[in-house]
Amino acid sequence: MTYTRRALGKMALAALPVAKLMAKPNSKFGGVQIGINMPYSMRNMSASGDEILDAMLQLGLNAIELRSQPVEAFLGVPANLVPARGGGRGGARGGEGAQKGGRAPLTSEQEAAQRAKAGELRKWRLAVSMEKVKPFRKKWEDQGVPIEIVKFDGIDAMADDEVDYCFDLAKALGATAISCEIPLSRTKRLGAFGDKHKMRIGYHGHADVTSPEAFGRPESWETAMSYSKYNCINLDIGHFFAGNGFSPVEYIKKHHDRITHIHLKDRKRNNGPNVPWGQGDTPVKEVLRLMQTEKYKFQATIEQEYPVPEGSNIMAELAKCVQFCKDALSG
Repeated sequence: MTYTRRALGKMALAALPVAKLMAKPNSKFGGVQIGINMPYSMRNMSASGDEILDAMLQLGLNAIELRSQPVEAFLGVPANLVPARGGGRGGARGGEGAQKGGRAPLTSEQEAAQRAKAGELRKWRLAVSMEKVKPFRKKWEDQGVPIEIVKFDGIDAMADDEVDYCFDLAKALGATAISCEIPLSRTKRLGAFGDKHKMRIGYHGHADVTSPEAFGRPESWETAMSYSKYNCINLDIGHFFAGNGFSPVEYIKKHHDRITHIHLKDRKRNNGPNVPWGQGDTPVKEVLRLMQTEKYKFQATIEQEYPVPEGSNIMAELAKCVQFCKDALSG
């Protein structure tokens, strides 16, 4: 289900105090910067930049991992060329789908159509002026919400000049890192672009600890990091715990200087489902308190994936996630 801007506003206003909408947001709680993966966490990948920014202000969040789709929509990408979440042209898939086996193979006709679409998208991207990004960035920064991380789907399947475009777009938005979900074997190539652009790349992991291409086992990131000092970790603590069966706390301690951001969610152990925060087995509070104690500067990013309970709505559930972080860091 998708939501209009008006509907999002009504739902958020019902969930949050109006006074919170009057000032610029500040989601650094107890010294820990809390952010959110958007528009993925809104359950609306077609949301515009304005709709996402409105939701950020309503939730009181001033840090974000922003997907590239709303930025490119602002820049005028033809709607039929917008890449799908979860890889598009060869990247690893995310969310629940990754836990359940992925898509069926494409037919030869579908592959040909996908290649043609990718070619048109590449032409459009290489023709875009980064000057057009300035008003998008300014609007966000004027509202007190800098764009720290930009996520790109399917970046591993892009030609070199298109990969350069991704880094240039992230820089134009003011980001300090990009993030992606790609096979481990392709991180050496992408790490070379990190070296070139002097920008960190956070590789997102899932719970698959059997595939050598997946970021599931702890050593997956260590292999990627050996290729480039700009190859870094986007550690999803819910997936990490569900797949490996042990707390990510020690891993975070060991590699804190190579973490771009962590994803916050709560899952049951042994590849169990995503559940409302506090009802699973993932040590979410312990991780947040570790960040607080050690004064880690990387963003703790909300990624809402559990089913919305009957009688609730996504904005109300996101508000609960924000409050969970506040409560965990106030003790």
